[in-house]
Amino acid sequence: MADVRKLLTSDERAEIKEQFTTIDTNGDGFIDLKELKDALDICGFKIPGWKGNLTWSWDSCGKSFALDDERIDDLMKLSPEAILLRWVNYHLERAGVARRCNNFQSDIMDSEVYSYLLKQIAPQDYDVTLEALRERDLVSRAEIMLQQAAKLKCRSFVTSQDVVNGVYKLNLAFVANLFNNHPALDQPNGIIEGLETVEETREEKTYRNWMNSMGVSPHVNWLYSDLADGLIIFQLYDVIKPGIVNWNKVHRKFSPLRKFMEKLENCNYAVELGKNLKFSLVGIAGQDLNDGNATLTLALIWQLMRAYTLSILTQLAQTGNPIVEKEIVMWVNKKLADANKQSSIRSFQDSSIADAKVVIDLIDAIKPGTINYDLVKDGGSQEDKLANAKYAISMARKTGARVYALPEDITEVKQKMVMTVFACLMALDYIPNMDTIPQQ
Repeated sequence: MADVRKLLTSDERAEIKEQFTTIDTNGDGFIDLKELKDALDICGFKIPGWKGNLTWSWDSCGKSFALDDERIDDLMKLSPEAILLRWVNYHLERAGVARRCNNFQSDIMDSEVYSYLLKQIAPQDYDVTLEALRERDLVSRAEIMLQQAAKLKCRSFVTSQDVVNGVYKLNLAFVANLFNNHPALDQPNGIIEGLETVEETREEKTYRNWMNSMGVSPHVNWLYSDLADGLIIFQLYDVIKPGIVNWNKVHRKFSPLRKFMEKLENCNYAVELGKNLKFSLVGIAGQDLNDGNATLTLALIWQLMRAYTLSILTQLAQTGNPIVEKEIVMWVNKKLADANKQSSIRSFQDSSIADAKVVIDLIDAIKPGTINYDLVKDGGSQEDKLANAKYAISMARKTGARVYALPEDITEVKQKMVMTVFACLMALDYIPNMDTIPQQ
C-alpha cells in the first residue's frame, strides 16, 4: 500500500495534524470512541449515548440481561462495552442461538452474531433475513449482513472489511447505534430511578483520561466498575511513589469462589496506601470503592491525580522539598511578569481565569511566539470565554504540556482542574520537551 503521507503536501499534513490534535482531547495520540463521538456531535452527526436510553423494564428482561443477584444499580456500573455485550447476548438467547459474543473483535468477524442480532431486533415488517449466513466468503457475507442493517437505517461506522478485520472501535460504534435505535426491550411501566446520573460527567472523563495516559492496564472505560477491584489504583500508586505497593498483598487474579472477598481486600489495601500518603480519606472505606460509590471514589482519584502532578513538579524542581500549590501561583505570576504580560492570578479560584487569557499569556511566556493573539477573543460572553479556553488547552497540548483538564474547567474556574493546568505548564517550563519524557 502506498504511503499516504507522501501524497500530501506539508500544508495538508499540518492541517490534518492540527485537526487530529483538536479531536484528541486527552492528548494520548489516539482518537477513542468518546472523542470521535464528541467531534461528530459538534458537526451535527449524533452517535448514540451509551446509557441514556437504558430505560426499559428490569423485570421483563433482567433474568437474561443481568447475572444472578445483580440489581439495576450493578448494571449501571458496567462499562459501555460490557453493557452492549450483555444486550447482544440477551438477544442471542432470545433468538434460541447457542453462540455468545465475548468481544467486538474476533467474535464478530464471521458476521454470524450480527446476522442473528439484526434478525432478532428487527420489527417483523422490515424483512430482515439471515441470508448472509448462506454466503461462505466472509467479506461478501459481511456486505450482505450490512445490507440487512441498512433496512433498519443502521448501516453506519463499519464497512464489510472492518467487520472481517474485527476493527474494535468501529464495531463498537456499530453495535451502539443498533442499541440506541432498536433496543427491542420492553418499555417500563414507570420511571426507573437513578438513570438520570449514568452519563459520564466531565469530571469523570477528565480522571479517566488521566489514568489512561498513565499507561494503566486494562484501559479504563468506566470509572467505577473498572476500579472496583483495586488493580488500576495500585498501578497509579506505583507511578506516584514507586515501591509503595507490596504486590505480594495484592490479588491480581480472582478465584471463582472468593473473588468478591479478594476484590474487597484489594480495595481495603488501596485505602490503606492512601492514608500512608497522607490522603484525606475520612469516611472512605474499601467497600466504597468496591461498591463504586461515585463521590468517595472521585475523592480518592482526585488526590491521586494531585499527588502525581505535585510529585512530577518536585522531581523537576530538584530542591528536595515538596512543591505546594502556593509555589505554583508564585511561579505563574513571576513567569508572566518576566515576559511583560499584564495578567496575573491570586489563586486557582481567581475569577479572572474564566476568560482563559492568563493561561494563554502563560503559554506565550513559556514559548514566545506560540500564541496567535488574533485568535484570542476580547469579549466577555460565555461563547468568547469558551473559545479562548479551547484555544488555550489546544495550544498547551501542542507545546507539549500534559494537560488533562477540559475547556469548561477553565471557564467555570474549577479549582482542582485549574491547578493541574498551571502545574502541567510549570512542568513544561522545567523540561521543554516534557511530552517526550517517558512515564515512570
